This record gives sequence, structure tokens and C-alpha cells, in this order.
Amino acid sequence: MTETDPSPAKPRPSAASLKLPWKTRISVAALSAVTDFCRRSNGSLNRSLLSLLDARSPATATPVRGVRTADVTVDTSRNLWFRLFVPSSGESLPVIVFFHGGGFAFLSPDSRIYDAVCRRICRKIPALVLSVNYRRSPEHRYPAPYDDGADVLRFLDGDGLATADAAAAGLADLSSCFLAGDSAGANIAHHMGRRWAAGSWERIRLAGMVLIQPFFGGEERTEAELRLTKAPVVSVERTDWMWRAFLPEGADRDHEAANPFGPRAEGELEAALPEAMVVVGGFDPLQDWQRRYYEGLRARGRAARLVEYPQAMHAFYAFPEIKESAIVLDEIKGFIDGLRVRSTTTEQKDGDAGDENQ
Repeated sequence: MTETDPSPAKPRPSAASLKLPWKTRISVAALSAVTDFCRRSNGSLNRSLLSLLDARSPATATPVRGVRTADVTVDTSRNLWFRLFVPSSGESLPVIVFFHGGGFAFLSPDSRIYDAVCRRICRKIPALVLSVNYRRSPEHRYPAPYDDGADVLRFLDGDGLATADAAAAGLADLSSCFLAGDSAGANIAHHMGRRWAAGSWERIRLAGMVLIQPFFGGEERTEAELRLTKAPVVSVERTDWMWRAFLPEGADRDHEAANPFGPRAEGELEAALPEAMVVVGGFDPLQDWQRRYYEGLRARGRAARLVEYPQAMHAFYAFPEIKESAIVLDEIKGFIDGLRVRSTTTEQKDGDAGDENQ
């Protein structure tokens, strides 16, 4: 792992040089085969078949390895809900609103892989984790997932959690909220951060964003996309399909949803946008877009931290057998803990200054 300002030239590995545990290779091959098989040439998805092949984990009211879960409904009309992860110990816990990956089209909070991911995050930080079941493309295009994410934030801001799970609400520190996600979920987290920064909120204060290998793109083909065409999980062909399925009809990949600092970006970046941690993998075809996002934040005066794993593929952190998976959780914990300490220190200083002025 390296944390750096990405300027020095680096070796350019090919996809063939990526080394993965056999368990990961099998899991990735199976996941890729399922999603490819369920994609139709007309741009639709075979949801019935996909639901049969997507292994699910039920919510568990009894703690499993120190974490209990519950599914909380926000809006039945559009099947908007989130899976709540609550650690067995702790008080005044940060709240992480999490958006899963899957190219806006695949997977859900109860998919086995994301149930396991969020349990690990909940236990490691520790924190309350709300994994959002946003609407998926191609049935629901832009801006449906962004609208769903914003409504979950409003649900929290309106004290909806207290009604749904009073015990969890008693642990939640809504003044220390974080947005997090991987791949398409990290894209959603960015746009949710902008919506929060542009809005007015009663209870929620966003302290930071954790963007794990965010799914951004553009009309240009970057060096990494061309060099890593055979990398696992994502490819130019797959990501092109995902953008066509998600973006508005007639839009190209320079739409602001895909390319937030590209030629069609509209408006200034909100001053209140919270600090971001951006995670990049050296075998991820999307890495050039991820670095450009980090550089775009910094160029606009926003606080951002880049964390790179040169030997990591896209979605590496979801596979616990990959050593970097545990390391990045430590990095996320350090980022969240650091921002919470900084926030507490600032509030204390502000309080002391107020007392002196009285």
C-alpha cells in the first residue's frame, strides 16, 4: 500500500502478471460468468435468472460474530430499504451510509458478498452501517440511485432510525456520519456528498467519504483501460454496457454522473463537500479515472487522501483471502477515527472560544 500524490512514473504491469489466491480466482470467474450470461444484447437483464444465481444472506437479529442485522424499509413503493449492521459493543458510534458496487445494475445489500463486507466494516471500525438497496439499472436509470441515497439520508435526518430500531438509534452519532461505497457505490457516495453539501439538514453532519475504487469514466480510453483489458471483474466491454444501461438515453460517458470533472460538468463543487479517502488498485482498469477524481478534488481546494495498492485488482477488498483486504480496513478505520478526533477537537475549541466571549 502506498499513500501518495500520483506524479512519479510507475511500472505498467499487464493483467497477466496479476497473482490471486485460487479461491479468489474461482469466485471472480463465477461472478463474471453470471453477470455476463444475464446481460442481454438488447441492453436488458434477465433478472429472474440473476436472482436465482445471486447468493443471499438473511438478516440476523441474533448477533453473528458480534454483529446483528435488520432490514429497514424507507419506501415500499420503490423497494427502498437498507440493511442495518449493529455491533454488539460500543456507544456513540459513527454512522456509515454504504452503497454497494455492481455497475449500478447488479447485487444488493443482502447479496452474500456485501453482507459479509459490511459485517467486517461494522465490526472493525466499529460503526453502525446502513447498506442501501438503491434502484438498479437498466430498469431505473440516472438519477434513480442518487435519489434513493438522498432519501435514505433524509430518513436519517428525520429521525427515522429511532422509529425503526430504537436500540441502534441510541448508539448512533449523527454528527459523525460517513458516506462509503465501492465501484458504482463509490460513485453514488460522491454524488450523495454533493447533495448533502448543497442541502439543509437538521441532524446529519457528514464528516467524510470513503470511495473504494470509484466507478468513473469518460469518452476517452485511458492507458490503464487499454493495458488491462483482460483484468478481472471489469473490462471496457462490461463498463461500456453498464454506462449505456445507467446514463440517460442519448448521453455519453462524459455525462457528469460518469465524469464529474469532465467537459460537461456543471456548477462549482460545493464548499461543504467533506474530505474524501480514495482507494486505487494497480490492476484496476479504472485507476486513471480514480486518480483524476482525486486530482480534481485537490485542484478545487477540497481535502482528499489517495491510498494505492499496486498489486490489487478491482473489488479486491471484498475478498478476505487477499492480504490487502485487511490492510485497507485498517486504513479506513484510521481515516474515520482521525476525522472524528479532529471534529471533536474543533468542537471543543469552538466551545471554549464561545465561553471566553461571554
